Amino acid sequence: MSGVTAGLVDFGTRSLVTHAIMAATLVTGLAIGLTVDSQVGLVSFVALLNFTAGMWICQSIHSLGTSAREDEYDGVINELRKYVE
Repeated sequence: MSGVTAGLVDFGTRSLVTHAIMAATLVTGLAIGLTVDSQVGLVSFVALLNFTAGMWICQSIHSLGTSAREDEYDGVINELRKYVE
C-alpha cells in the first residue's frame, strides 16, 4: 500500500477523516448560505447540507459494521483523545 492509503487502514483514522470532511462541508455550507444572497447561495447551501447528511449516513453504517466485528473503536471522541495524548 502507498503511504497515504496505508494510514487509512485503521478505522479510527478513517472516522476522523470522515468527521473532518463533514465538519468542513457543513461550515462551508452555512457560510455560503448566510453570505451569498442569490439562488446560487441557496443551491450551494442545500447541496453541501445534503452532502454532509450523506456522509453522516455512510459513517453511521460504516460504524455499525465495525462495532459488529468488536474492533477497538469507541467513537470519534475517544479517537481524538488518543491522538491528543
